[in-house]
Amino acid sequence: MRIRGDWCTLAAMGLLLGGCAANSKLPPPSTDIDETAFRMHVSKLASDDFEGRKPGTPGEAKTVAYLVEQFRKLGLKPGNGESFVQQVPMVEIRAATGATLTVTGARGAVSLAYGRDMVIWSARSAPQAELRHSDLVFVGYGIVAPEYEWNDYAGIDVRGKTVVVLANDPGYATRDPKVFRGGAMSYFGRWSYKVEEAARQGAVGVLLIHDGEATGFGWNVVQSTWTGAQLTLASVDGNAGRAAVEGWIQKDAARGIFAAAGLDLAVSSSAALHTGFKAIPMGLKADALLNDSVRQFSSSNVVAFWPGSRRKTEYVVYAAHWDHLGRDPALPGHNIFNGAVDNATGVAGLLDLAQSFVRTKPVADRSIVFLAVTGAEPGLLGSQYYVQNPIFPLRDTAVVLDLDTLRNGGPTRDLTIFDAGNSDVEEFARASALLQGREISAEPTPEQGLYYRSDCFSFANAGVPALYAKGGLDDTARGPVWGRAQLDDYMLHRYRQPSDQYSADWDVRSALDDLALYYSVGNRVAHARRFPRWNPNSEFRVSRARGVAP
Repeated sequence: MRIRGDWCTLAAMGLLLGGCAANSKLPPPSTDIDETAFRMHVSKLASDDFEGRKPGTPGEAKTVAYLVEQFRKLGLKPGNGESFVQQVPMVEIRAATGATLTVTGARGAVSLAYGRDMVIWSARSAPQAELRHSDLVFVGYGIVAPEYEWNDYAGIDVRGKTVVVLANDPGYATRDPKVFRGGAMSYFGRWSYKVEEAARQGAVGVLLIHDGEATGFGWNVVQSTWTGAQLTLASVDGNAGRAAVEGWIQKDAARGIFAAAGLDLAVSSSAALHTGFKAIPMGLKADALLNDSVRQFSSSNVVAFWPGSRRKTEYVVYAAHWDHLGRDPALPGHNIFNGAVDNATGVAGLLDLAQSFVRTKPVADRSIVFLAVTGAEPGLLGSQYYVQNPIFPLRDTAVVLDLDTLRNGGPTRDLTIFDAGNSDVEEFARASALLQGREISAEPTPEQGLYYRSDCFSFANAGVPALYAKGGLDDTARGPVWGRAQLDDYMLHRYRQPSDQYSADWDVRSALDDLALYYSVGNRVAHARRFPRWNPNSEFRVSRARGVAP
C-alpha cells in the first residue's frame, strides 16, 4: 500500500508539474510587423558598407548575401530550385567623360557640355556610338497611340535621323480629361516608351527635353542616374535595334537649339498638344561621339517562398527592388548613394513581411513569394527579366504587391493607391485601410506616373494584377500641407542623391502601418476563392492574356 501510495503521490506530482509546464508555455510569436527588425534592415542595407547597392559591384554581392542569409534564418524555401538566386544577364556600358554633342545649322554650331547641358549614352553593346550629320526632327511627344487617335510620326520618315522629344504626354500638359488621361501620365508618357518608339521608327538618335515638372525629377537626378555606367539586359544582338545615341537635354539648352533653328520651343511645344500635329524638320545637323567600355556580367534577383497549404501551386508575390545607384568617385565628400528610402525601406519591409508570414498559423492556402529584384533604377530590368523568365508561372500568380520607397513619417489619415482603378485587389486595400482608420486619397503627383516607374508595372504589363500603395500626405499630427512639404523636400534634396541616408531618429510609424496593411491584403488574397481581376476599363486588361508578356 505504501509503495502504491508513493506511486500515486509521484503520479499526482507529475500531473501537477505537467500542468505547470503547460501553463508556462510561451504564446506563439507575434505576426505584427517588427519595428526593431525593420530599422535594423534599413540601417544595414543603407550603410556605407553596402556601397550604394549597384548591380555588378561589390555592393551587390554584399546585398545578395545579406538577403539570402536573412531568408535562410527565417526558414523560407529557396525560390529557384535549390537556390535563392535567379541570374539576370546584364551589360554595363560606360561612356568616357569626353562624350560630345554638337548641333550645326545656318546660324553656326552649338556645342552642348556633357553633364551641364546634356547627358547622352548608348544602349548598344559596342565600343563606340556616334551621330554623323544626323538631321534633327522635332516630333512633339513622340507618341504613336491608335487608341487615342494620336500619331506624332505621321507623314515623316525619321530613319537615320535624330528626334527631339518632349517629356510626358499631351494630357499632362493640357490637363484636359479628354486628352489621354488628363493630368495623370499615361503609358505613353514614360521616357522609356519614347526611346523605344523612336527606335521602332528607325531613328538613330533620340534627345529628350528635360522638364522637371513634367518628369517629376530635377536635372540633378538626370546627372546622378544617367551619367557613368549604364545598365541594360543582355541580348543576342547587343541591342542593335536601339538608337545609337539616347539622352536628355537640359531645357535651357533645348531653347538654344530651337533658336538656332529659327523656332521657339514654347510655340513648338504648344503646337504639339493638338491632334494632327506634324513633325517639324529643324534644318539642323547633330554630331555626337561616345567611346564606351562594355562589360557583361550576371546580376541577381533574390527569390524565397513560404509554401501554402490547399493551393500551394498558386502564389501571392511581394516584390521590392534591392538596387540603387552605387557610388560616384567624382563627387567630393560623401559620394555613396545609400538609397535609404529608395529602396532599403522596401527591402526591409519585404523581410519583415516574410517574418510575419512564417509566424502565421495556420499557413495560408496559397504560397507566399518574396522577390527582391535587381536593376530597377536603370529601367526595371530585374522585374522585366523575371516576367520574361518567371520562376513561378504568371498564370498561377494571383497578385503582386510592390514595396517601393516606404513613407518616412508618422501615421497618416489616408492611403494612396497609385494608378488607382485597375483591379479589384484595390478593394482589399481599401477595406484594410478602413480598419486602420484611413481612407483612400487621390494620388498626389499623378503626372509623374510613379506606377510606371516601379516594378509593379512589369507585372501589370504582363497581365498580373499588381498593387502599389503607401501612406498618403495627410499626417495625423500635422496635416496634408506638412505632408506635401515633406514629399517635395525629399524629391528635391534626397531622391537619387547621396543624402538619402538612414537616421535613428526616423519616425517609421507610417511605414509600419503600410506593411501591416500589405500583410492583411496579401493574407486575404492568399485565402480568397478566386484571383483578383482587372477592372473592365484597365489599360492592362485590354488584349493582354494572363501570363503572356506583350
